[in-house]
Amino acid sequence: MAKDDQDDTGDDWAAAMAEQAEVEEKAAAKASPVNFEELQSDSGRATVNPELEVILDIPVSISMEVGRTSITIRNLLQLNQGSVIELDRLAGEPLDVLVNGTLIAHGEVVVVNEKFGIRMTDVISPAERIKKLR
Repeated sequence: MAKDDQDDTGDDWAAAMAEQAEVEEKAAAKASPVNFEELQSDSGRATVNPELEVILDIPVSISMEVGRTSITIRNLLQLNQGSVIELDRLAGEPLDVLVNGTLIAHGEVVVVNEKFGIRMTDVISPAERIKKLR
């Protein structure tokens, strides 16, 4: 490749990077901050900022975590029916409630109409949940 071709490529690259930076600056200037604070209505139920209304019907995955542990692949391959895995929690400790992998609460197992459920015992505030998402 000739030196002139390298200079042209470098100039093109610099121009493309400058253009991208300009686009990002314009997008940042247009973006308006969304207020994620929840308001309490007279009935005591939380009401949501109208700006958030568009996301309220998006499905999320919720899971309850009893505990965690690490094992070697050798031990993993030896697991079979009846195997017991020791977890990092004591019996009776609250479960973690996760939404899309983010901790939002702690709870305890309950049985409702012959099905398992979870009673929330400690819910992380909405402001703290938003901070964890960042």
